[in-house]
Amino acid sequence: MLDFVNLEADLGQEERMIRDTAREFVTEHVKPDIGEHFENGTFPKELIPKMGELGFYAPNLEGYGSPNVSETAYGLLMQELEAGDSGLRSMASVQGALVMYPIHAYGSEEQKEEWLPAMGQGDAIGCFGLTEPEHGSNPSAMETHAERDSAEGTSADPREATSASRDGDGYVLNGSKTWITNAPIADVAIVWARDRSAEDDPVRGFLVETDRDGVSTNKIDEKLSLRASITGEIGLNNVHVPEENVLPGVSGMKGPLSCLTQARYGIAWGAVGAARDCFEEARQYAKDRDQFGGPIGRFQLQQRKLAEMGTQITLAQLLAYRLAELKERGEMRPQHVSMSKRNNVRTARDQARIAREMLGGNGITTDYSPMRHMANMETVYTYEGTHDIHTLVLGEEFTGIAAYQ
Repeated sequence: MLDFVNLEADLGQEERMIRDTAREFVTEHVKPDIGEHFENGTFPKELIPKMGELGFYAPNLEGYGSPNVSETAYGLLMQELEAGDSGLRSMASVQGALVMYPIHAYGSEEQKEEWLPAMGQGDAIGCFGLTEPEHGSNPSAMETHAERDSAEGTSADPREATSASRDGDGYVLNGSKTWITNAPIADVAIVWARDRSAEDDPVRGFLVETDRDGVSTNKIDEKLSLRASITGEIGLNNVHVPEENVLPGVSGMKGPLSCLTQARYGIAWGAVGAARDCFEEARQYAKDRDQFGGPIGRFQLQQRKLAEMGTQITLAQLLAYRLAELKERGEMRPQHVSMSKRNNVRTARDQARIAREMLGGNGITTDYSPMRHMANMETVYTYEGTHDIHTLVLGEEFTGIAAYQ
């Protein structure tokens, strides 16, 4: 596998073990069928418990069954999963960074004990409800809201809560979320909503079990990208949640944005895995494909493409490894993550296209990975902060002038 400047030579024993375990898992259980899943628009759900058994969900957290591995080890895990498919890494990333992390960081002891061990094993599935149909890059404008349950004697209309759901305290949630990974198979959603019962309508996090009255999680079909991923919506129609389902440790946009920082860290690593897989596929093809009396890899045009691909992927690897060092020391800032996510996803997007080009007509089939990765990267380029938004984050960092409010 491409590691031109020997970055993996400095890995510890645990990091090597996690890398090798994930790589073997992807080789044996993902790659043989992932093209068919992509074509059919399905996710290999049978792998969810297996990934839990192997500790692929939030292993960088501490306690509650999580082993607290290094940030480099976690990054390597994301890299290997995305070398299989972005849908696989997305599932693990959402489960760990967007659901388990906020429960671990901001949840009550009861919430942690109830959800973290089960989610770590893959026995319970979570999703993260932030994006709305009318509010993507500007999540602070969210319309989903929570009000104190009228059973507590507040001003909410008693007709807004069903008689079966009103158990004396808590909130009633209304609104909708979209483009939610895992939503159709989730047991619980972390829903971010405006608390209209409090001054200034702060954003709060709510643990919403998906079997509650008024919750719908419709699947989004007909995607042309990230097809081997389960994506859906969350509809909230007078959904009652008790007080103990509120994340007590955070208020305001810090909550969801800190989760996104964790997830984007994993994406910065994962994109390297997708790019590396494209490189390896193109390199092998260049050596195996004979035209004009020999392998096409002997031609200068093909060697130039491999040289450029190898260089750009190596630069992305260096950025990911440095980001891990900063995170381990507690020095990583969101702006560092913006640069890494922005650069590495763009690199993967570009190199996937070049790899597909090298494979010629064969490259448009599901027998080879580059075009599947290329299609997936169109989603990764957009979600978790669009490429343009991360560009503006860096522009503000370098000038001190915000280009948006």
